[in-house]
Amino acid sequence: MSAPRRDELVATMDQWLRPELFRDYCPNGLQVEGRDRVSTVISGVTASQRFLEQAIEAGADMVLVHHGYFWKGEDPCIRGMKQRRIELLLSNNVSLVAYHLPLDAHRTMGNNACLARTLGVSDGAPVSDDPCELMWAGNLDEPVTPQALASRLESRLERAPLPVEGGPELIRRMAWCSGGAQGMIDRAAALGADAYLSGEISEPTVHSAREQGVHYFAAGHHATERDGVQALGAALAEAHGIEHRFIEDPSPA
Repeated sequence: MSAPRRDELVATMDQWLRPELFRDYCPNGLQVEGRDRVSTVISGVTASQRFLEQAIEAGADMVLVHHGYFWKGEDPCIRGMKQRRIELLLSNNVSLVAYHLPLDAHRTMGNNACLARTLGVSDGAPVSDDPCELMWAGNLDEPVTPQALASRLESRLERAPLPVEGGPELIRRMAWCSGGAQGMIDRAAALGADAYLSGEISEPTVHSAREQGVHYFAAGHHATERDGVQALGAALAEAHGIEHRFIEDPSPA
């Protein structure tokens, strides 16, 4: 039995993630076209040079990432770092497939769905019925202190979070959004969350947390977006009978 076609795999992921619904900062789906048949998919968070080199060494026909290329506002010229990355893909006939916001939002495989399990929130769900909703919320299975939640995050995400204490002694209700969504803290406060988690932090986030009575956890952009692409790759491998492997290219951000 021959390996499935590249475009068949991309069509499956498009059907699952529905990228046409999103107004994103980059193209979703196939970004760089490689060989027609795919036996091995290697997933990772970001299509960095180091990740690509490791993926190609591992036999990738297709690499699947959350952070790909061609972002709005960036220099469109293919030179320097961008040229070296794309040359590596093209010279090895390897496809690059990337899903950004659609992979944050997906109800079962998305980064925020995965964070619900990490946090210990069994009733976690998007805060609206909008299929493009990125913020999730839910009640912790057991109330915890901010210090206990920070320890849980460090253990499960393999990165110590940066906490800002501003809420109650025990955290019962959480809101969260993976990646660089610290600006949503005001919305989390309005929804009555005891704590809000995202990947990054900015100076105004500290004051918003303290003045609105909400704990904030900056748990790492990379760390909060590691699981979605793995879940997507595993589902794709199961659906099409191909090999999938995740390669970690650690980032402190």
